[in-house]
Amino acid sequence: MDAFLNTLLEILKYTLPSLIMLMVTYMIVSKFLTEQTTRKQLALFHETQNITIPMRLQAYERLTLYVERITPRNLLSRVYQKDMNVAVYHAMLTETIKSEFEHNLAQQIYVSRGVWETIRSVKEQEINIINTFAQRLDPEAPAKELHKLILEYVLTDEGEQPTEVALAIITDESRRVLTHGPQA
Repeated sequence: MDAFLNTLLEILKYTLPSLIMLMVTYMIVSKFLTEQTTRKQLALFHETQNITIPMRLQAYERLTLYVERITPRNLLSRVYQKDMNVAVYHAMLTETIKSEFEHNLAQQIYVSRGVWETIRSVKEQEINIINTFAQRLDPEAPAKELHKLILEYVLTDEGEQPTEVALAIITDESRRVLTHGPQA
């Protein structure tokens, strides 16, 4: 029995320190690999951030431009021609809003769902305003009458115009992106 115990103690004398070293080495290597992975993820995040923030800001710029272009004050004078009648002017106004919207469809992947829904809502509201006033007039009447009705409405309406609300929402979100990064 003494020989067996001596042999066992002799084996433990060599294997126990080896096992302890193996465990310590495993823990050190594991911690090192975890830290390296974290560093690489952080570096990738910063690299991605340097790409996504400018793209998101460009999307906000394009959507701001879209909203400004469909604002009645800008849209009416840009589309109006003296020889048009109400029907043609109405069709050109709504077509301009829709085509500009389609031109900016890709921007939705860079902005929040709330901003995109606001843009879609503004498009519909502006078309509804135009439709409402166009229906009040004879389609063969001069376009000047529709132009005048819509412009009077815009100038006398006491509430916020849909485009003003949209611009405020776009501005707020773009400021959050600038301040807090792409997570905003």
